Amino acid sequence: MSAVKETGASPRGVFTATIATVAGVALLLGLGTWQLQRKAWKEKLIATVTGRITQVPQPLAPRDRWLALNAAEGEYTHVKFTATFLPGEAFVYTAGSSLRPDVNSQGFWVFAPARLEDGGVLLVNRGFVPTERKDPATRAPGIQGGTPAGPVEIVGYLRWPEEHGMFAPADDIKANLFFTRDPDAMAAAHRWQIDAPFYVDQEAPVPPGGLPKPGKIEVHLPNNHWQYALTWYGLALALITVYGVWLTGRLRRRTAN
Repeated sequence: MSAVKETGASPRGVFTATIATVAGVALLLGLGTWQLQRKAWKEKLIATVTGRITQVPQPLAPRDRWLALNAAEGEYTHVKFTATFLPGEAFVYTAGSSLRPDVNSQGFWVFAPARLEDGGVLLVNRGFVPTERKDPATRAPGIQGGTPAGPVEIVGYLRWPEEHGMFAPADDIKANLFFTRDPDAMAAAHRWQIDAPFYVDQEAPVPPGGLPKPGKIEVHLPNNHWQYALTWYGLALALITVYGVWLTGRLRRRTAN
């Protein structure tokens, strides 16, 4: 009896180790399979976004269809329209952009309301300005308030509001500084009347003076799920191997005793 206790090969010990191993292997295999599912989802997302941003710009849907649009079907759609910018700007802080490789430093996205020919109003992310060029007077001499006058042919991408992250600072309304791209929050702070549930990331035209700097969106989404899946499956195999070696050794000791 003492030999069985010393070797840990009692039926209860083997049963406990087996249950723990089965549970661990099941968990690891589940994580590996989940990563493969994530891989398929990520590849589909990359293909969808790439297809949308590279297609020829399509006319923006009329105002009466805006509320029917949704992020699942419309995010990153390449559009074009004519609009007149209204007075006012809102600034969204950024430390750089994974979708705009040309934006790799701190600064602000400049949002402004724009009225379309059919009367609808939406927010346009006109582009990036460095921290030291936040003041419109430092950007384009001769343009009052930094806002172009008259109708502008705009090309851009449909985007939907961001959710305020757990670790994002609170918006500083007095300083006109926001930390999420949320058209409703900006509109409420400035008392803008907007009609669209989305906003537009401007690609063109580049304004006089070059700022705010619009630009093309590029897809650089990380897709490391295959490596993650192999890691989880490898750990499952390693656990099975360790369990097999352990069990074989214990059984041999018990037989010897």
